[in-house]
Amino acid sequence: MSKPPRSYPRALAELTGATLGDVLRRRGFASSELIARWADIAGVEIAAHSEPIKINWPRLRAGAPGRDDPADAATLVLRVDGPAALDIQHQAPVIIERVNRFFGWSAIGRLALRQAPLRRRTRPPAEPPPDAAEAERIAAAIPIDDDALRRALGRLGAAVKRK
Repeated sequence: MSKPPRSYPRALAELTGATLGDVLRRRGFASSELIARWADIAGVEIAAHSEPIKINWPRLRAGAPGRDDPADAATLVLRVDGPAALDIQHQAPVIIERVNRFFGWSAIGRLALRQAPLRRRTRPPAEPPPDAAEAERIAAAIPIDDDALRRALGRLGAAVKRK
C-alpha cells in the first residue's frame, strides 16, 4: 500500500519558480537573484534610481572566441528615473564591475539605459509596539522567576493579543 505524499508548507519561491523562471529566461536572466538583490549588488544609492529590465546576450558565432572576449559580453538594460539617468550613466563602469563580481565572471560588458518611471515598492508601515500596560499585566500573571524572560513573554502575549 502506498502512502499519499506528505503535505507540508512550501516556500512561495518554490511554488512560483516555474512560472517566473520562463518569464525571466525570456528576458535573459538565469535566475531572479539579480532582480531580487539589486540593492545589494548595485548599492542602495544606485538601486534607488534604477532597476534591471533584461540582459541582452550576444549570439555566439561558430569559431568565435570564448567568454573572455569583451565583444561577447552581454548588455544589461536598466530602467532609470529620468533625472538620475546622467548620474547612472557616469557610474556605468562601477555598476558593470559590481554586477560582474556578483556573477563571478565578466558577463556584462555594457549598460543600456531606458528612461522610465520606476515601479515603486512601498513597504507597509511598521506596527506600533505592544501596549506596555497590557504587556506588564500579562507578565505579572506568568509564574517564571527570570524577570527578563517574563517581560519578553509579556510583550509577546500583548502583541499576540493585539492581533
